[in-house]
Amino acid sequence: MNTLSRLLAAALALTASSSIAHADPAAVSPNGQRLAAKLDSLGVEGKWIAGAHINWENGRPDGAPESEAGRHTHCSAFVASAAKSLGVYILRPPQHEQALLANAQNEWLAQVGSANGWRHVEGAVEAQSLANEGYLVVASYHNHFDDKPGHIAIVKPAARSVDQLDSEGPLAIQAGTVNSAAITVRAGFAGHPHAWDGDEIAYYAHAVAVR
Repeated sequence: MNTLSRLLAAALALTASSSIAHADPAAVSPNGQRLAAKLDSLGVEGKWIAGAHINWENGRPDGAPESEAGRHTHCSAFVASAAKSLGVYILRPPQHEQALLANAQNEWLAQVGSANGWRHVEGAVEAQSLANEGYLVVASYHNHFDDKPGHIAIVKPAARSVDQLDSEGPLAIQAGTVNSAAITVRAGFAGHPHAWDGDEIAYYAHAVAVR
């Protein structure tokens, strides 16, 4: 990259970061509205259902038996499928099996996410603001035990006050024990007490173009 290209890139980055810093989490842009409609169209509440072995891309049962006993959830498979539908890569099968994928995605985002277009987001207000601008934003938690599942959800564009974001976090769409098209991050991660109470949820954003 020559000097002029570096200067242009730096200027663009500065402009982007300035606009993001002043984004209003209570306002949903047209891009954010299109993203919310796209996420809703995936039908998470009727697919990626816990307890069934599913095709990760379409969320439907594939007839295969679960590999282990227990009611397995599919938060990471839903996020992988949603990201793929938006033209974004996040760690997914076959690069990693569905089992314990949420933990692996958390590690992948922290280690190589930036090389794949993801950037770390500082907190709930910025996460909701970026989602409202039309960025794909995920909330990710790694279990304290590597052999136990973590959790991951997508931040859904929604008008929320700073007080709501401080007390309950952004709005999310997720698969879980019970799938939800609209749930607060605090409620969605309630099965992992350290996540919200320990401030261990990490947010990452990726630019997307939703038509």
